Amino acid sequence: MKNVPTELLRTFIKAIDSGSFTRAGELVGRTPSAISLQIKRLEEIADATLFQRDAHKLQLTADGRTVAQFARRILALNDELLSNLRQPSVMGRVRLGAPHEYTASLLPEFLGKFAQAHPNVMLEVTSDLSKNLLRRQQAGEFDLVIALHEDSASAGGRLVYTEPLVWVGSMDHASHLQTPLPLVLAPPPCIYRNRILQSLNLAQRACRIVYLSSSYSGISAAVRAGIGITVMAGSAIPPGSKTFAERDGLPNMGELELRLHRAPASNSEALQRLEEYIAGSFANSVPARTSGLGSE
Repeated sequence: MKNVPTELLRTFIKAIDSGSFTRAGELVGRTPSAISLQIKRLEEIADATLFQRDAHKLQLTADGRTVAQFARRILALNDELLSNLRQPSVMGRVRLGAPHEYTASLLPEFLGKFAQAHPNVMLEVTSDLSKNLLRRQQAGEFDLVIALHEDSASAGGRLVYTEPLVWVGSMDHASHLQTPLPLVLAPPPCIYRNRILQSLNLAQRACRIVYLSSSYSGISAAVRAGIGITVMAGSAIPPGSKTFAERDGLPNMGELELRLHRAPASNSEALQRLEEYIAGSFANSVPARTSGLGSE
């Protein structure tokens, strides 16, 4: 049975997150050629090609995406083990900003486990739209931000998950069959709102906004009540709702990238631990939650 050194996995993840062997080398203190050799060694152990060699930028193969998913999980468990054994315990405060849908669904579970492992770290969590969070981080309000992005080329930050977008409606009402299509949306600059309106316009599907809410809970309640339908992240679909797809006459909504953004001036050990824990938690938990998406 072969064993994969965590050093190789960490280099692999650094290359993915930074977008180049050169930048990965700077982060881990090695030359680009040394990074290339480590990736080659990992490919030999895995007996798989991890990157598309002819791409202008680093692009993962299908095997590469699989290895990346497991690598994040392994590294998160490795770091969690060491952090639990290390003394003295990590202390400090971390100001975290995240979209409403994650603070109401996945993050409480993730952060609860982090708090158990690091009881002396105080977390200050704020919810807002992704674009608002990034703007507020630039103003110095947050140490770490979780944000959704449409354009990976200009997104920056650290990619932790590619989020499928899903049409969501009531289990008891056929709002998706109405013309014009009744929409439950958040106000600008909501990234879902832009994607929904653009996609329906391209599909030449008539629609009307029937309900506006700036909160995930408000949108979820309106959808469950049958007021209209909306689009949500596949990992944050509320209980008691029904998902729809192209076979139901609705356009494919594609994906968004979920990225972590650390403030340039923030580099505490507590922040580093939280960033790694969140990245590993998404890699470990989210695929299982979204693997069964589809009309119910």
